[in-house]
Amino acid sequence: MDKADTALASARLLLDAGDSDGASNRAYYAMFDATIAALIWAGAGAEGRTPRTHSGLIGAFGQHLVQAALLPAEFGRSLNRVHELRLTGDYLAAPVPTDKAEWAVQEAEGFVAGVRHLLTKPKI
Repeated sequence: MDKADTALASARLLLDAGDSDGASNRAYYAMFDATIAALIWAGAGAEGRTPRTHSGLIGAFGQHLVQAALLPAEFGRSLNRVHELRLTGDYLAAPVPTDKAEWAVQEAEGFVAGVRHLLTKPKI
């Protein structure tokens, strides 16, 4: 979760500096790192078994955390949407609109907080 916290702080700094692409990237990676922590907590990412692709990670999140009712489905939708914004910012010429980057950072903040709360619960 330390990496998620660092990425989240970076996302906020980049957003405040007017870098919507960078903010979207860091917001996604905050969610990415929190997802890895949650999958390990749930026993789905132990011993190097975390998915090797972004789509695999998103799918594992849905399967092991959303379908198991450990985290809300909205978190899965947010993870997907912020990932799409990251791809836009990283690979397309047009920048991520500022309002969408702000949304991504807000979603990442809620996502990381929700995962942190999950990690305080006893394992099933």
